[in-house]
Amino acid sequence: MVSNQKLFSVGSFDFRLQHLLIICILTLAFSISFLLRVMPMGYATELFEYDPFFNFRATEYLLDNGIENYLEWNDDKSWHPTGRNISQTSQVALHVITGILYQIFNFGMSLYNFTILFPLIIGSLTSIAAFALVRVLGGTTAGLFASLMFAVSMPILVRGFAGWFKSEPLGLFLGILGLYLFVSGIKHNKGKISILKLIGAAFILALSLSSWGGSIFFILVIIIFYFGLPFFKKEKNFLIWATPIFSITFVMVSFLFERSTHTIMFYVGATIILSTLFVVVCEIVKKFSSETKQSRNCLFILGSFMLASVGIMFSGLVNLPSFRYQNAINPLLTTTDPLTDSVSEHAVTSLSSSFTLLSIFIVFGLIGIWFIFSKNSFSLKKDMKFFSLVVAFSGIYLSSAFLRLEVFASIALFILGGIGLSLFLQEIFKLRSPILKYLSSLIILSLFLVPIALPENNNWSSWGNFAPTVISGGGHDSQHVSNDWPETMKWIKQNTPENSVVAAWWDYGYWITTLSDRTTIVDNATLNDQQIKKMAYALLADPSDSWKILYSEYDVDVASSFSSEFIDYIYYQPENYGEPVNGMDADYIVVYATADKIASPGLELDLYVMTPGGDESKKHWLAKISNQNVDDFVENDDVTPTPNFMESTLGKLIPFELLAFVDPDTDLTHKNYKYGSVGVYGKKIQYLDPENDPFYLVYASSDFYSEFPGQKIMIFVYKINPNYQS
Repeated sequence: MVSNQKLFSVGSFDFRLQHLLIICILTLAFSISFLLRVMPMGYATELFEYDPFFNFRATEYLLDNGIENYLEWNDDKSWHPTGRNISQTSQVALHVITGILYQIFNFGMSLYNFTILFPLIIGSLTSIAAFALVRVLGGTTAGLFASLMFAVSMPILVRGFAGWFKSEPLGLFLGILGLYLFVSGIKHNKGKISILKLIGAAFILALSLSSWGGSIFFILVIIIFYFGLPFFKKEKNFLIWATPIFSITFVMVSFLFERSTHTIMFYVGATIILSTLFVVVCEIVKKFSSETKQSRNCLFILGSFMLASVGIMFSGLVNLPSFRYQNAINPLLTTTDPLTDSVSEHAVTSLSSSFTLLSIFIVFGLIGIWFIFSKNSFSLKKDMKFFSLVVAFSGIYLSSAFLRLEVFASIALFILGGIGLSLFLQEIFKLRSPILKYLSSLIILSLFLVPIALPENNNWSSWGNFAPTVISGGGHDSQHVSNDWPETMKWIKQNTPENSVVAAWWDYGYWITTLSDRTTIVDNATLNDQQIKKMAYALLADPSDSWKILYSEYDVDVASSFSSEFIDYIYYQPENYGEPVNGMDADYIVVYATADKIASPGLELDLYVMTPGGDESKKHWLAKISNQNVDDFVENDDVTPTPNFMESTLGKLIPFELLAFVDPDTDLTHKNYKYGSVGVYGKKIQYLDPENDPFYLVYASSDFYSEFPGQKIMIFVYKINPNYQS
């Protein structure tokens, strides 16, 4: 640091000027992270997106009913009629840790508000954990740079805003903190202190794995690091007891949670045991080998382990992991499952998206790689260099599979960038010219600020400037504020029987169960692909057939209604062909539409243009997911609905009709669709008759009746007619 001047002493500890500077920079990193993450609260104090509503509800159940009932809870309001095994299918550690912290630090606030603030605080604190990790790897200055980079890293921020009560913020905090303790314990052989650090690391990383599936990344890094340790660490006997202590503790703690138990029982647990065994065998062999032959013998053992692993994998003794893990390992692997493809965060990473999300940090990372491989990194220990490179290349490699995995590239770059900038400044400050010293520092600061400030309307500091999804509706204008969704959820809760089953596309399932306290058929957990496919088919089918699928306890004979292709697709296995399509036992169906109301002075007719975000804009994916021909429902611009869609159940439940098509270049109006034209809609409620219609409208949100132009978020609730005669 710049100065080692002593300021005061506390016992035997001397507080120096460098310590004050470190505290100031870490406070700055925390504050920047906090200010960027808190921006959505400027619109509304609400949970963000969809999954946080389930996590809030699960945490609330835990606090109200106790841990024993929580662990035995089969949630009968989700995935009707089978329900959901909560401890087996959710982030138990997230709910337990949040519940404990709420009881200690709630300061009189509601649990709902606490879960909004939780990711904001824990995400900002992770910048301190990032400092600790990189400080062990590359020194204090490297840690400070890493902390600042973490604070503004966009792939991390977008998955950790205020209200983002999901698995990532806590999982990242625990994962990075666990890595710090692991690396610190391995770096120096300090006896009991190293043992305590390794046990703590194992415990925290096990909690991280139970909180977030992505924490497998941290375990993967340690496994790869294990295979390099015998080559880079030359301390007798240390690794023989250090690595088993960590691995055994991690496996044992993971067995405390049902979801992580499932993970440990398969590939993760097997690879941890295998890599630990490799370290122990190598260290034993090294004791009986000359120094010149130690590396050769370890390479021979490594080759033997790799051949054995490949043999086991291809023997068929173990099953392959799920597709998303295969895809992470092999980014070139493509999915043929439209259900997976329909999720926007599963989009394939591109150079354009990577540069947008990572920007100048890519350059900082390259500087880090160059310095690590150069002679100027002599101050770094070999095992720490190797660990840094393992994290870096693993993160960058995995991030090439899915857009959501760019968070791992961010981890890689704040480690590489922190080390690189630190070593770069060390070299610069060796120069005698003060002008070059200050000029270089100014250039680094300027490069650091570029993505935060530029471009004006798409810089990193503006990415948090949007409303929570339950307020914006997830429409094309992310800053639009509407109370239609909360009002609709309140209406359902107050105006439908408590035992009602509500059908809707999976996006809104968590909102309905949490805010309306009603039972749903599908939600974001995607636990039952068959159920989701049936729902997609029901939305695009003829209304009479949809009624048969949706209505309570209705079994449809295959021969009388549906194609054999659909039945085979729904049931997967050929032996199930001929079984009836069981009714989904629904009482209500919720439909969502977004549109821009056009200012039309002098006209009595209200005119609208449909916009992205509503169910109508999902017709492409609904067709793919239900194994139907997309061209039957979407015109060749991949946006405009066909007449066939307008006659489908979803087309009729959205209370609008196509009036005309307008060419935006010439303003000419056409009766029929022409490529490039825009559909103009007018209101038309098609189902109002409770006696004769399969569904009838019982509620439309306030935006549907608004007289003002602009974006409209419209939710419609239909009662499924039990007396309908198809």
